[in-house]
Amino acid sequence: MFRLAAFAEAVSWTGLLIGMVFKYLVVENEIGVKIFGPIHGALFILYVVSVLLTRPVAGWSARATFVGLLASIPPLGTLFFERWAARKAAEQPLESVAA
Repeated sequence: MFRLAAFAEAVSWTGLLIGMVFKYLVVENEIGVKIFGPIHGALFILYVVSVLLTRPVAGWSARATFVGLLASIPPLGTLFFERWAARKAAEQPLESVAA
Protein backbone atom coordinates (compact mmCIF):
# COMPACT_ATOMS: atom_id res chain seq x y z
CA MET A 1 0.00 0.00 0.00
CA PHE A 2 2.81 2.44 0.84
CA ARG A 3 4.50 2.16 -2.56
CA LEU A 4 1.22 2.62 -4.40
CA ALA A 5 0.25 5.60 -2.22
CA ALA A 6 3.65 7.25 -2.78
CA PHE A 7 3.38 6.84 -6.55
CA ALA A 8 -0.26 7.95 -6.72
CA GLU A 9 0.42 11.02 -4.58
CA ALA A 10 3.28 12.02 -6.88
CA VAL A 11 1.14 11.55 -10.00
CA SER A 12 -1.69 13.60 -8.49
CA TRP A 13 0.81 16.33 -7.53
CA THR A 14 1.97 16.41 -11.13
CA GLY A 15 -1.61 16.63 -12.39
CA LEU A 16 -2.34 19.46 -9.97
CA LEU A 17 0.78 21.35 -11.06
CA ILE A 18 -0.18 20.97 -14.72
CA GLY A 19 -3.68 22.18 -13.85
CA MET A 20 -2.20 25.24 -12.11
CA VAL A 21 -0.02 26.02 -15.13
CA PHE A 22 -3.08 25.98 -17.35
CA LYS A 23 -5.11 27.98 -14.84
CA TYR A 24 -2.60 30.76 -14.30
CA LEU A 25 -0.44 30.82 -17.44
CA VAL A 26 -2.11 29.24 -20.44
CA VAL A 27 -5.89 29.49 -20.67
CA GLU A 28 -6.98 30.76 -17.26
CA ASN A 29 -9.32 27.77 -16.96
CA GLU A 30 -9.77 26.13 -13.56
CA ILE A 31 -10.90 22.68 -14.74
CA GLY A 32 -7.51 21.01 -14.11
CA VAL A 33 -7.34 22.35 -10.57
CA LYS A 34 -10.97 21.44 -9.90
CA ILE A 35 -10.29 17.86 -11.02
CA PHE A 36 -6.83 17.25 -9.54
CA GLY A 37 -7.25 19.31 -6.35
CA PRO A 38 -9.62 16.91 -4.58
CA ILE A 39 -7.86 13.86 -6.02
CA HIS A 40 -4.53 15.10 -4.74
CA GLY A 41 -6.04 15.94 -1.35
CA ALA A 42 -7.40 12.43 -0.93
CA LEU A 43 -4.16 10.80 -2.09
CA PHE A 44 -2.14 13.08 0.19
CA ILE A 45 -4.15 11.81 3.16
CA LEU A 46 -3.78 8.21 1.95
CA TYR A 47 0.00 8.68 1.72
CA VAL A 48 0.24 10.14 5.24
CA VAL A 49 -1.82 7.25 6.66
CA SER A 50 0.29 4.72 4.75
CA VAL A 51 3.51 6.20 6.16
CA LEU A 52 2.13 5.94 9.69
CA LEU A 53 0.94 2.36 9.13
CA THR A 54 4.17 1.27 7.43
CA ARG A 55 6.42 2.69 10.15
CA PRO A 56 6.15 -0.18 12.65
CA VAL A 57 6.35 -2.86 9.96
CA ALA A 58 9.39 -1.31 8.26
CA GLY A 59 11.06 -0.39 11.55
CA TRP A 60 11.52 3.28 10.65
CA SER A 61 12.82 5.62 13.30
CA ALA A 62 10.84 8.69 14.34
CA ARG A 63 13.20 10.77 12.21
CA ALA A 64 12.68 8.58 9.12
CA THR A 65 8.92 8.75 9.65
CA PHE A 66 9.08 12.53 9.95
CA VAL A 67 11.09 12.74 6.71
CA GLY A 68 8.53 10.48 5.06
CA LEU A 69 5.75 12.80 6.13
CA LEU A 70 7.70 15.85 4.97
CA ALA A 71 8.26 14.17 1.61
CA SER A 72 4.58 14.67 0.84
CA ILE A 73 5.00 18.44 0.68
CA PRO A 74 7.36 19.06 -2.28
CA PRO A 75 6.25 17.79 -5.67
CA LEU A 76 7.46 14.22 -6.30
CA GLY A 77 9.08 14.04 -2.86
CA THR A 78 7.19 10.85 -2.09
CA LEU A 79 8.98 9.09 -4.94
CA PHE A 80 12.39 9.91 -3.45
CA PHE A 81 11.34 8.73 0.00
CA GLU A 82 9.83 5.54 -1.43
CA ARG A 83 13.11 4.76 -3.20
CA TRP A 84 15.01 5.30 0.05
CA ALA A 85 12.57 3.06 1.91
CA ALA A 86 12.88 0.33 -0.74
CA ARG A 87 16.70 0.44 -0.52
CA LYS A 88 16.58 0.32 3.28
CA ALA A 89 14.20 -2.67 3.18
CA ALA A 90 16.48 -4.48 0.73
CA GLU A 91 19.46 -3.97 3.06
CA GLN A 92 17.70 -5.48 6.10
CA PRO A 93 18.44 -9.13 6.83
CA LEU A 94 15.41 -11.40 6.54
CA GLU A 95 15.53 -12.34 10.22
CA SER A 96 14.90 -8.75 11.37
CA VAL A 97 12.01 -8.34 8.94
CA ALA A 98 10.34 -11.57 10.07
CA ALA A 99 10.73 -10.79 13.79
